[in-house]
Amino acid sequence: MSEKLWDGRFSEKTDTLVEAFTASVDIDGRLYAYDIEGSIAHCKMLAKSSIITEDEASSLIQGLEKIKAEIETGQFQFDDTLEDVHMNIEARLGEIVGTVARKLHTARSRNDQVALDVRMYLRAETANIISRLTELRKVIVRLAKPHTDAVLPGYTHLQRAQPVLFSHHLMAYYEMFSRDAERFRDCLGRTDVMPLGAAALAGTTYPIDRHYTAELLDFPKVSANSIDSVSDRDFIIEFLSAASICMMHLSRMSEELILWSSSEFAFIELSDAFTTGSSIMPQKKNPDVPELVRGKTGSVFGHLFAMLTMMKSLPLAYNRDMQEDKKPLFEATDTLQACIEIYIRMLPNMKISKETMLHAASEGFLNATDMADYLAAKGMPFREAHNCAGRAVSYALNQKKELHELTLEDLKSFSSLISEDIFEFLTIEQMINRRTSFGGTASENVMAAVREAEKELANI
Repeated sequence: MSEKLWDGRFSEKTDTLVEAFTASVDIDGRLYAYDIEGSIAHCKMLAKSSIITEDEASSLIQGLEKIKAEIETGQFQFDDTLEDVHMNIEARLGEIVGTVARKLHTARSRNDQVALDVRMYLRAETANIISRLTELRKVIVRLAKPHTDAVLPGYTHLQRAQPVLFSHHLMAYYEMFSRDAERFRDCLGRTDVMPLGAAALAGTTYPIDRHYTAELLDFPKVSANSIDSVSDRDFIIEFLSAASICMMHLSRMSEELILWSSSEFAFIELSDAFTTGSSIMPQKKNPDVPELVRGKTGSVFGHLFAMLTMMKSLPLAYNRDMQEDKKPLFEATDTLQACIEIYIRMLPNMKISKETMLHAASEGFLNATDMADYLAAKGMPFREAHNCAGRAVSYALNQKKELHELTLEDLKSFSSLISEDIFEFLTIEQMINRRTSFGGTASENVMAAVREAEKELANI
């Protein structure tokens, strides 16, 4: 065989610097199993279509299976001078089965071959991410269920706003991760398309059966346009977009865990197994795990923008720039899966301080809106009631008291509509359980949401 599988028209050897610069096998080597699986299906299709003989196909398949075993046992030696995983496998195949190896590439190009490999890789990884998101959602539900009596201050602008159930707050993340799973399922539908047979860009003159290849590889759809088949990386961009949104959700949760575990909040305590200490301050217990998840979010965002930037000005069809799609894809996939996995293990070991949260929810005039609602229920227009409650808050601040600590006489000075029943109206229990609007924080709502989530997860 010639030194390179494509060097027939070249009169000079490739510069060694160019070989090093263009090599990608250190990145795309991880695609070997998909490359071999795709090649085996391609062989079977070529034989079925009488493009190669059954004996030739059998020989090629045996050789490919031998190469897979060599790679998995560490016996295979990848060669950077052969550029990528595809050419490494084909070169080794020639050593094993001889010149018949040259027939493997009939009716295909590395362009549609790599498109196939990446799609097979990504559909497997996406399915795994969906599965792990399901497990993360189960963890959140299991954490929410026993804490439907725990109250914490809900925040807007990072200022205490209104009391909510801790389980209601957790179930907000359940909704976020549910949307993430939906996005990945949508992505999977557009990833699960078989591109092999497009060849370099124009299709092939051989009488191939692309639908048979798709059937062998369990693809429900076959790409409809040969040019688009090899130049499309939308499915990677879409995946990275979904991954970025999911990482953003994990980062938001990380930020709250970091705040809540601080002495200033003290709402939770992270397990020692998921924290670290300081090299100089013996008392420190640092939330390094959520901090790292928060930090890693930026790299996943960067991978999305790298792909968008790479693809934005590429003419049809394939361009070598697209070799650079794998590093951002692989790194983002690895990062996302690691972050999901660590949350699955970290959250169940988190301690909840109900007393501290309740104390925080009892201060800061979190019942001011309820005072306005009370007055509105008595017939006062809400804007006027809002103003009245605001003046009561101002008075209470001067008295260094909460609204519910004022006397009835104090409160009646702001409106004659106020009577003794206001004090029950301003209790945390009443504030929580009156918010029965669909999706609100009332206990019955939250317990229903938990039950619905359990039912949904049980059917996945």
